[in-house]
Amino acid sequence: MAAAIPELAAYAKTTTRLHPRPGDPGVRDSSVAGPLLWPADEPWPVCTGAHDPGDLVNVADERLRRVILREAWGDTGFTDELRGRLQTLDDRAPTSAPAEVPLLPVAQLYARDIPDLKPPAGKDLLQILWCPFDHDDLSYCPAVRLIWRREADVREPLAPAAQPEPTIAELSDYVPERCVVHPEQLVEYQYSDLLPPDLAQRITQWEEATGHSYFYGLSVAEGWKVGGWANWNLSDPPEILPTCACGAELELLMRIDSGEWDGTGHWRPTDHETCGNNPAEVVIGRGYSLWIYTCPVSPEHPHEQVMQ
Repeated sequence: MAAAIPELAAYAKTTTRLHPRPGDPGVRDSSVAGPLLWPADEPWPVCTGAHDPGDLVNVADERLRRVILREAWGDTGFTDELRGRLQTLDDRAPTSAPAEVPLLPVAQLYARDIPDLKPPAGKDLLQILWCPFDHDDLSYCPAVRLIWRREADVREPLAPAAQPEPTIAELSDYVPERCVVHPEQLVEYQYSDLLPPDLAQRITQWEEATGHSYFYGLSVAEGWKVGGWANWNLSDPPEILPTCACGAELELLMRIDSGEWDGTGHWRPTDHETCGNNPAEVVIGRGYSLWIYTCPVSPEHPHEQVMQ
C-alpha cells in the first residue's frame, strides 16, 4: 500500500499475528490457553463478580465434547455411540453459577517470541486470563486480567497439573482450546475512516482502478494478534478513541478474534485446510473480536476492552 500511495507510510504499524494451532505448549512457551509460568507461592486469581446463570457448561465436559466431535468429524462419523456420549454431557449441564470463579488462561506471550509485544521496563512476559462469564459492565464480554512478569523471577513454577481451572463457564465460546503459536510480523495501515478525507478518497480511487480492497485485505489483519491497528466494523469509530484516566491515548495491546480470516478469504493462512478458521475455538459476541487497550504511561493503569 505504501508503494501505491506513499502518504500511507505515515500510518503504518507492525503487528504480530499469533496463528494459534492446537498443540501441547509448556509453561515456558508462548501459547493460547496453555499452562502459565506461575509462581508456586502466588495465589491464583479469581473473579467474585456477579455471575448470572446462562447457557452454563462444565469446562471439563466441554473439552471432552470437542474430542468427541473431532472423532465424529473424522472417519467414524456420528455413530449412535458418539451421539449417546454427547447426550450424556448435555444431561449433566450445570444449572447454577458459582460465586467465585478461578480465572482461565487465555494467552501467555514471551517478548522473545512476539516482536510487537511492548512489555514495561524489567518485564518480558505477559499473561492474559479471563473470567469465562459475561460481565454486563463490559458489554457482555469476559472480564480480562493482565499480568506482566519477568521470566527469571519465577524460580519455582506451579506445575501445570496443579494450576486451578474453573469448573463452570457461562459459554463454551469462552473456553479456549490449548494452542501453540506461530508468530508472523507484518505491516498494517490505519482504519480507513480514521484517515484524512483526502487520503481516504485516494484509496477509494485506487480500489476502483485496481479491484483490490484496502479495508478487507490490506489494512488491518484478521485473527489473534499483538499490536498494530484496530478496525471499527461493528460501530463507527468513536469521536474520542480509548483514553486512560491519566489523559494518555491508550494503545492496542491485543486482538482476540473469533476467526483467523473473514468471509472473503483475505488473511487466510496457507495451512487453512488443516487448521480451520478458528483453532482456538473462542467466539466473542456474534463472531466479533475483543480488543484490549493499555496505557503507555503505566501498566498499573486500568486497561480497556472494546468489542468490535
